[in-house]
Amino acid sequence: MTNDKGTRRTCEHGHSYYKKSDCPTCPICESERKPKEGFLALLSAPARRALENEGITTLAELSKYTEKEILKLHGIGPSAIPKLRQALEEEGLSFARLPSPLHDH
Repeated sequence: MTNDKGTRRTCEHGHSYYKKSDCPTCPICESERKPKEGFLALLSAPARRALENEGITTLAELSKYTEKEILKLHGIGPSAIPKLRQALEEEGLSFARLPSPLHDH
């Protein structure tokens, strides 16, 4: 069923929601799995998923990447970088200065 909110869908967990795009992500499931604390809690769902999909779940992992490498990830926008930079600085860390040869970005 389509209306001005989009198409009505039901996820595998039984949540009913409307979506205008063809993105399969259930907003209810996504909000339930959002961290309550930590640097990932500061980010939008697409940015959080982009880091998680890259295996970046800690600030120590994040510090191995340059800002440019992180910005290349699908789902990361420019507004995420200041939040990530501040979270790193609060732990005495920073983004890598040079691209790591370990990353294929």
